Amino acid sequence: MKKRTIEIMDTTLRDGEQTSGVSFSASEKLTLAKLLLDELKVDRIEVASARVSEGEFQSVAQITSWAEEKGYLDRVEVLTFVDGGSSIEWMIKAGARVQNLLTKGSMNHLTHQLKKTPEQHFSEIAAVVAQAEKNGISTNVYLEDWSNGMRNSPDYVYSFIDYLTTLPIKRLLLPDTLGILTPSETYSFLSEIRKKYPQLHIDFHGHNDYDLSVANVMEALRAGCDGLHLTVNGMGERAGNAPLASVVAVVNDFIPDVRINVKESSLFKVSKLVSTFTGFGIPANKPIVGDNVFTQTAGIHADGDNKKNLYFNDLLPERFGRKRKYALGKTSGKANIQKNLQELGLTLNDEELKRVTQRIIELGDKKEKVTKEDLPYIISDVLDSNTYQQRVFVRSYVLTHSKGLKPSTTVSVEIDGDSHEENAQGDGQFDAFMNALRKVYSSRKMELPTLTDYAVRIPPGSNSDSLCETIITWEHDGREFKTRGLDSDQTVSAIKATEKMLNIF
Repeated sequence: MKKRTIEIMDTTLRDGEQTSGVSFSASEKLTLAKLLLDELKVDRIEVASARVSEGEFQSVAQITSWAEEKGYLDRVEVLTFVDGGSSIEWMIKAGARVQNLLTKGSMNHLTHQLKKTPEQHFSEIAAVVAQAEKNGISTNVYLEDWSNGMRNSPDYVYSFIDYLTTLPIKRLLLPDTLGILTPSETYSFLSEIRKKYPQLHIDFHGHNDYDLSVANVMEALRAGCDGLHLTVNGMGERAGNAPLASVVAVVNDFIPDVRINVKESSLFKVSKLVSTFTGFGIPANKPIVGDNVFTQTAGIHADGDNKKNLYFNDLLPERFGRKRKYALGKTSGKANIQKNLQELGLTLNDEELKRVTQRIIELGDKKEKVTKEDLPYIISDVLDSNTYQQRVFVRSYVLTHSKGLKPSTTVSVEIDGDSHEENAQGDGQFDAFMNALRKVYSSRKMELPTLTDYAVRIPPGSNSDSLCETIITWEHDGREFKTRGLDSDQTVSAIKATEKMLNIF
């Protein structure tokens, strides 16, 4: 099958920056421009709107200077306006050589926003295009609100395109400005234009207001469009634009007659960098680039993956520079845990695996996610718990901590079937707990071991909700020993380590 190559124009730096609350610095724009063209291999980038600000001018000047050195200058585009040539002068100073001229693609916009006739608008456009050509600037033309134009004033749209075919323009850019198209309308409208103007290069620019942007892109390609406008992470005004990563995957997997140049394995890297620069987190369930999209949670899925990859599809994470993960939590089965153990190079026998699985399920009831990095600590905790016969139980406790007041603890302990309850204050919650415990043991004429060292650690790379391991060193009758406790709460993990001590000394 002969494939046609589709141009991908990334507009993250222009339309994506119109996401509310987003503003890239000049250095961030340059960094992303380099990544998009050099690393990700998109065909073109739209980097700014003309005449917006001095900062925008500096950004474009830096990008065009770099692009000229690399031979990319005709791949860097700027949104311009029908403004008597002011945008063209701005572009000349900034070193840009491709304008995307914003015009009115519906009678509604032309009549109510510009308050002009089609003839007036067309003649002004012709003047801008002529000035651009005179200064060595090539022109693409946006028909803003084109989708509503096709719905409500198609005669105007066709007369406009008829006129544009008489001008030296390179591409016709057709935006679904308000994200109102259905897939069937996208196909119908673009098919009509494709048949009527077979010689024109047509780009489709989809917005995502109804969450239909990817479906509309598929129909635009089926209708014969030549280029697509996309953004990293689907950024853009309102609900954003068609997302780059999803469209790339869809085209590669479902549209066999189309070829694109985008490098799949760099999508995730660029996505994370855009998220960092903008401060907008990537939803965990966002296709291709979300944290959870290559994570199996249910134990039955991990088991199926062990049996001829039953839960794999064509979206293999390695395509996008990622790895498949198997979540640990209350829905985990032994298969999930075995997958993680394999990655860590650890082995357990059946009984140990059963006990570790149960411990993870218990933790999952309290904590949303148990990580692979937590697993060695859980194993250590479970196997350590099997080295003694438990006769002392910390049944209940209340820990209080208030500003201006000393922390206090009330604890209930069961020793050899007898229950004891005491209250004490201390310099911290754990100190108060130990003081209450000493009261219990003093009443039994027993002395507790001396705490000689107290260490807390969390798995490397974890965050504030990670499991916490507390390792306490004790000394009693000249003998030193250590106990460990594991919990998502630091004080609770210390109490668990202390409970183990009570059963050992």
